[in-house]
Amino acid sequence: MRHRTDGNQREIAGALRRAGATVCDLSAVGAGCPDLLVGWNGANLLLEIKNPSGRGMRYTLPEREFIDTWRGRVFVVCDELQALAVLDDRCD
Repeated sequence: MRHRTDGNQREIAGALRRAGATVCDLSAVGAGCPDLLVGWNGANLLLEIKNPSGRGMRYTLPEREFIDTWRGRVFVVCDELQALAVLDDRCD
């Protein structure tokens, strides 16, 4: 089974890396797992990428179940600015 990535994922990952974060693409994991694992200031952040010009903000059933049952936080972002804002929020 092939995995799909949102068209904006590469740009978002690049912006995060340029900001100094480490980024691991998790999109091949499947089962609703978020798209990116981001390391920033000693924290691990899970980012789910959504593309308004693609499927929009709709979640697949596995994505919804993952987000609802995960005991950590999953950040949902649509663009580079939102992804960078997650890093800003995690600077504490």
